Amino acid sequence: MLQHHHIKTDLCVVGGGLAGMCAAIAAARAGSKVVLMQERPVLGGNASGEIRMWVCGAKNCRETGIIEEIQLENLYRNPDKLWPMWDGILYGKVKAEPNITLLLNCSCCDAEMDGNTIHSITGWQMTTQSWVTVEAKFFADCSGDSILAPLTGAHYRVGRESADEFGEKISNTQPDPYTMGLSCLIQARRLDRPVQFVAPSWAKKVTREEIERRMPDMNDPMENFWYLELGGNRDSIHDTETIRDDLVALAFGFWDYYKNSGEFEGAEYWQMDFLGFLPGKRESRRMMGEYIMTQQDVLTGGHFDDVIAYGGWPLDDHHPDGFYHEGNPNQWGDTPAPYGIPYRVLYSENIENLFFAGRNVSMTHAAMSSARVMATCALLGQAVGEAASMAVVYQTTPHGIYADHLDELKERLMRNDSFLPYNKRTVSPITLSSALCCPDAIQLENLRNGIDRNNHTYGSEDFGAWIPVGEPVVYTLPQPTELKEVRVVFDSDLEHLTIPGGDCERLHSMRCNVEPDSPQMHLPKTLPSHFKVEVQTSSGWETFYGTDCNFQRCLRLKTKAEPVTAVRLTVEKCWYSDDPRVHVFSFDLYE
Repeated sequence: MLQHHHIKTDLCVVGGGLAGMCAAIAAARAGSKVVLMQERPVLGGNASGEIRMWVCGAKNCRETGIIEEIQLENLYRNPDKLWPMWDGILYGKVKAEPNITLLLNCSCCDAEMDGNTIHSITGWQMTTQSWVTVEAKFFADCSGDSILAPLTGAHYRVGRESADEFGEKISNTQPDPYTMGLSCLIQARRLDRPVQFVAPSWAKKVTREEIERRMPDMNDPMENFWYLELGGNRDSIHDTETIRDDLVALAFGFWDYYKNSGEFEGAEYWQMDFLGFLPGKRESRRMMGEYIMTQQDVLTGGHFDDVIAYGGWPLDDHHPDGFYHEGNPNQWGDTPAPYGIPYRVLYSENIENLFFAGRNVSMTHAAMSSARVMATCALLGQAVGEAASMAVVYQTTPHGIYADHLDELKERLMRNDSFLPYNKRTVSPITLSSALCCPDAIQLENLRNGIDRNNHTYGSEDFGAWIPVGEPVVYTLPQPTELKEVRVVFDSDLEHLTIPGGDCERLHSMRCNVEPDSPQMHLPKTLPSHFKVEVQTSSGWETFYGTDCNFQRCLRLKTKAEPVTAVRLTVEKCWYSDDPRVHVFSFDLYE
C-alpha cells in the first residue's frame, strides 16, 4: 500500500524556483513554519543546473535581499561557476533554515477547498512513492505555471490582451491565447584541439535561411542560444512534452549546422558541453490579483503606495513563433530602472489565503514581459514570504496586510535589505539618539540615514560613509539599554566593477560557454572580509560578533539580553583590497 503523509504548517509554498525559495526563506526567518514543495530534484527552477537560464534583473539596478545573499555566496564558494556547486548553494540555502520542510520530487496535483479558502494541497513524491498532504493557513503559488489556479478555481489569464483593454502600446487589436515560448539551452566549451560532432538521425535539418535569422557568435560572451525557442503558438503547459521534443531536435540540428557546415571559423574547437532536456518556460498562466499591473505602470515608474519590489528589465516580448519567426525574435523596449511593483499583484482576487510570486503574478502580458526575469521574481518571493509571516501573526488575510499593515510590511522588507524605490527605511530612535563617533571618517552621519545603497531615486550623491580600515565606529548610548540587534550594511559593489571579467562575467552568476581563459571569480573588493562588533557593558568591552570570512552585505546580528552603554564596529580588512578606507552604508541599533 502506498504511504500517505500529512503535514500541518503556517505557509505552504508550491514551486522551488528563485521566487519560491525566497518566499520560503523569508517566511521561515520571520518565524513561520514553512513547507516548500518542489516537483524537481533540484531547486532554482529556470536558474537550476537542469535548465541553466541566466538570473537577469533590473538594468543597472542590481537586486539586494535574499537573492544578493545567494549570489555573493556563489562568488565565494563557486569561483569557477560550476553548475553542481550552484545547485548545491541553492539547496544549502533552503536546508539552512530550520523552519522549512523541503519536499523535493513532489508534484502538487490536488487541493481541498473550504469555500473560497484553500484547506490543503496534496502532492505525489515520486522518489518515495508517497502522497503528501499539506494543510496550511496560507499558500503561495510560485510554480510558474500556476498549478493552484485550476486546482482551486483561482482566477487567471493566459495569452495577450488587446491594446484597447488597458490602453497599452502593443500591436494586438484582439486578445489571443499566444505566449512567449520555451527554450532548451545549449552550452559549449572551447578546447585546444579539434573535436567532431555527429548529430543523431532525428536532429532537425536546419537550413542556411533559418540559421541566418539567428546567427550564432561564439566569440560573443553573451551568446547563450536563448533564441532556440518554440511553443508560444501552442499550449505552453499541455503541449510541453511535444514542444520539448521539437526543441531538442532543433538544438541538435542547430549545433550540427554550426559544427559541420564549414561556415564558422573556429567551430571545430567547440564542444557541446550541455543541452537542457527540461525546457525553460517564459510564460503560461498569470494569476489575477487585487490589481493588474500594466505596461503603462511599468513605463511611468510604478509609483505605488504599496510598492514592495521593483523591476527594470526591458519590455522583452518574444514572438510566439519563436525560432521560425522571420522577423526579430523579440521586441525590446526600455523601461525605467527601477520601476515599483505593488503588493496587490501578489495575492488572489478570489481565493482568500492564496499568495503568488514569480512570472505568474497579476500583470498583463506586456508588463510581464519585463517583470518575468528571475532576479525580479526573487524580490517578489521575498515580499510574499514577509507578508505571509505577518498574516500568520496577525491572523489576517493577504488583503488584510494591505489594508492594515502595509507600512510594517515595507519596513520589514527594507530591514531585510530589499530596496523599495522612493522609500527610505525608518531609523530606530536608539540609533538617532546615540552619539556617533569616528574622527577620521567621511560622511559619518550617512550610517543612520535610512538608505542602504546609492540609487538615482534618492539623488546623485553618495549615501554611504567612508570609514578608515582598523578604526572603530562607536555609538555611545544615552543610557544603558538592552539591545536586540545590531544591523550593518556593507557595500557589495552592486555594479560589480571590482570583480574579474568583462560585462557578461560580472553581470551573471553563472556562465554559458567556457573558454580556456574564463576568469576565476572572487568577491567584490569593496566587501569587508574581517570585521567585528563589540559592546560595552558593566564588565567592559566584549566582542559579540567577529569574523575573518564575511561574504554578505547585510547582517542582522542578535545581541545578548544585557544593558550596554556603547557599541562599536571595526572593519579590519576587505577582500583582495589594501584600500585604507571602506565604504559602509548603514550601522543601526535596535531595542
